[in-house]
Amino acid sequence: MVISISGYWPALAGACSSMAAPGLDWSECTKKNLVIPGSELEGANLFNADLAQTDLSSSNLRSANLEEATLVRASFAGAKAEKANFAKVEAYRSNFENAAADGASFANAELQRANFSGAQLKGANFEKAELGRANFDKADLKDVRFSLANLSRADLRTAKIDGPIVFDRAFMFLTRIEGVDLSAAQGLQQAQIDLACGDAKTKLPLGLSAPAGWPCQSE
Repeated sequence: MVISISGYWPALAGACSSMAAPGLDWSECTKKNLVIPGSELEGANLFNADLAQTDLSSSNLRSANLEEATLVRASFAGAKAEKANFAKVEAYRSNFENAAADGASFANAELQRANFSGAQLKGANFEKAELGRANFDKADLKDVRFSLANLSRADLRTAKIDGPIVFDRAFMFLTRIEGVDLSAAQGLQQAQIDLACGDAKTKLPLGLSAPAGWPCQSE
């Protein structure tokens, strides 16, 4: 049996003709451009599946494996995706608005311009993720890991950061942190702050200071 590096299911073609059901195997299946909101896919294997532009809003994807799946412009709005595996997905302009994804992994994922507004992301892992211009409006980011992530122009201005959040070696070019309380953030360095966009209301960890260029000019 061939096992993926994350320890989930084998990377073999699944039962592509099967209807959505908990625990099903759609690995390497083409399921793009479908409208299947409210699907029950808890624990399903969607490894390397093509779900581009598919509507899975309000679906149950708890503990599902979507590693390396194509999720370009797919919708997971309102989905339940706690502890789901979105590692290495291609998910440009994907929609996770109001999704419940506590403990989910988005490691090494391509998430440029993704919408995470209102999402529950406590303890989620975004290590090495590409998050350029991602929207985290009112998202819960407690204990989230952004280690080595690209947060260029990502919007964190109204995110909920109640406690630790890790930015170790994250690239924060013009990352919007105006008004954000980052006093408990871990791994932040002055060089990152110098690239980001904050203001007088931004709270920084001890030892870091607001650069002279704050606030940034509007783009």
